[in-house]
Amino acid sequence: MAGLEPVAYDNLSTGFRHNVKWGPVVVADTGDSLALRRALRNYPVEGVLHFAASAYVGESVKEPLRYYRNNVAATLNLLEVLVDCGGPPLVFSSSCATYGLPLEIPIPVTHRQQPINPYGWTKFMCERLILDTCHAHGMRAGILRYFNAAGADPDGELREEHDPETHLIPLAIDAAFGSAPPLRVFGDDYPTPDGTCIRDYIHVTDLAAAHVRAMRDLLAGGPTFIRNLGTGAGRSVKEVINTVADVTGRPVPHQIHARREGDPPALVAAPEPESRDTLKFLRLEEIIETAARHRKRPP
Repeated sequence: MAGLEPVAYDNLSTGFRHNVKWGPVVVADTGDSLALRRALRNYPVEGVLHFAASAYVGESVKEPLRYYRNNVAATLNLLEVLVDCGGPPLVFSSSCATYGLPLEIPIPVTHRQQPINPYGWTKFMCERLILDTCHAHGMRAGILRYFNAAGADPDGELREEHDPETHLIPLAIDAAFGSAPPLRVFGDDYPTPDGTCIRDYIHVTDLAAAHVRAMRDLLAGGPTFIRNLGTGAGRSVKEVINTVADVTGRPVPHQIHARREGDPPALVAAPEPESRDTLKFLRLEEIIETAARHRKRPP
């Protein structure tokens, strides 16, 4: 783990304990102040990486209160505990959903933020909470705005494992292998070259490397920063379908459905210099190959 020992803190509401491969695990919620304080007291924590959140755009439109509670209220609670415990450096998992409908593509990190769904607003509010806390209490933080995380561990130790699965690439692979129904494509009338949404897909190993880089920068005394985590290359849903077919050698059965509320037509990152220096930027074909390799076998 790059010389760093992780301590996983997770309520396991959507995750699985068997996926904690390295270091101890504390099963508790970020909304539980006593459990957070106990964990910080029991382990020599040098820095905190905050991934805990509900993270489905469509679900956030239907259940906004749960998203504000899980994402914003829990982050507020975490920050209060961290300040009381000396304010260790924090790396926060944010989202390109904070940009809303982009005024330019690729999207620079300085782009104005105007979310168009509750999920995006919760991430925006968490960013504001973190920045204000850093300013008031001398904490330092790294805010990483994810674009579309995808792919699987090339070494085979970890795979994408969601119940239910909602992500495009695994759903397309499963449809190709016949282990899932035809893929549902939400909208083919967007103002894009082929009418389907365009997204920037970044491999999970690049994402992990970016977090290690971010924490090392903070531990070395670096200032608070915000970075995009994307490749700068946008691919449409139809392009993903065609690439899955090419990689697997199987067609992807799919059906066109109405647009989902809250989906922007295109989201593509303007990567930061730190990302270009640190990440490999695996191509979409490589991302799909790593994902397909693991979806052929049972979990």
